Amino acid sequence: MARMRVTVATAFAAFAVSVMSSAVSAGPRASLNDTALFIAGMQPSDGSPLKAYTSDGYWKQYAASFDQAWDGLEKRQLSKIRTLVARDFNNRQPTLFYFFSGPDYLYADAFFPSARTYIMAGLEPPGAIPDIQKYSRGEIASALRDLRSSLSSVLSYSFFQTKFMRVDFSRTKLNGTTPVLMTFLARAGKIIYSAELYDLASDGTLHPAEDKIEKPTGRAVKIVFGDPSSGKSELYYFSTDLSNGGIKDSGFLKFCDTYGHADSFIKSASYLMHQDNFSTVRDYLLTHSTSLLEDDSGIPIRFFAKGWQLHPYGRYAGPIGLFAGQYQSKLNEVFAKGKTTPIDFSLGYRWKPAESNVLLAVRDETATAFEVATPTVVKTSASADSKPKLEAAAVQPEKRRYRRHRQQTVSNPYFPKIFGYTP
Repeated sequence: MARMRVTVATAFAAFAVSVMSSAVSAGPRASLNDTALFIAGMQPSDGSPLKAYTSDGYWKQYAASFDQAWDGLEKRQLSKIRTLVARDFNNRQPTLFYFFSGPDYLYADAFFPSARTYIMAGLEPPGAIPDIQKYSRGEIASALRDLRSSLSSVLSYSFFQTKFMRVDFSRTKLNGTTPVLMTFLARAGKIIYSAELYDLASDGTLHPAEDKIEKPTGRAVKIVFGDPSSGKSELYYFSTDLSNGGIKDSGFLKFCDTYGHADSFIKSASYLMHQDNFSTVRDYLLTHSTSLLEDDSGIPIRFFAKGWQLHPYGRYAGPIGLFAGQYQSKLNEVFAKGKTTPIDFSLGYRWKPAESNVLLAVRDETATAFEVATPTVVKTSASADSKPKLEAAAVQPEKRRYRRHRQQTVSNPYFPKIFGYTP
């Protein structure tokens, strides 16, 4: 009899939970835009069901902290970038390629505010489209704390710390890159109209995630957003491997092909395209970019010798200690005193304004930025089939310059291995 009473009580409890769940699901659902505003620490619309949560102490504290951080970022970084862009960056393309980006819509918008399509890519998964009403108040408070923590490095240093981002994005209720993208869109004053998850096929086509296609080669989220003055834009974020082996059959570049030529942006990219195993994506950007804006962690300067006009901004202080082997003497010459335009903001791993650099390369088939020195070949009297040797003196000055510069490089404990690849 006791066992029967327990069984009946359990069944009744399950029924009650079911009724409560039905009641909740039957209520009004928060819009995507109100959800983005809420997780960005901004007030949702008056009619939103999320409005009730904004009177809770945890949300008020979260919003105040976010406002303070954003105000500092606006004064220190974003307003200064917008001034530079309005003054010097003209003839922008409707599409932006921002590879190795993570969920950094923040700087994509600052440098390329007029783009109509943003195509971004990184290793981190898009995760789920957030639904705040599924969670208890305690779970919401915890999720917002985790989200704010995951944004701390990009708000302070202009880039994500991927080593920690993977953990932050996987353990929270607001998981993946989608909530971060929505947060930045809301803070940028955009209205979010829709967000959909997709699987990428090897032929470059996108399929709704619920279709569950066989062997997807990547995951993606598409967010449609805009504002009344400029109309609608679209943002695609892909979770995909950009190395030669990963990108070969992924279909990602085939998807990009449908947009033709674009502007490109590279920042805090771990110097990956300095390596041969990222040559495919490097070559793609070089052949499909009308202009390319990058810091020194992007494509090596030697690839811009011919066919590009180069406009250096800031100061090339060389790589930080973590990437000390990636010093570029030719880039140091391009950034020589008297040839650059000063900047008053920071960008990339050199997070102090006086040490940051950005290079704008604009395609011009008639231009020659600099001559590439041909290594000296020493002729020998050995047998005819022996291989010529490079003159040692031809590379020795580069080594001496690098050693001198390396002593000036300061390692910073905030910089992990970025994007999950080994540099």
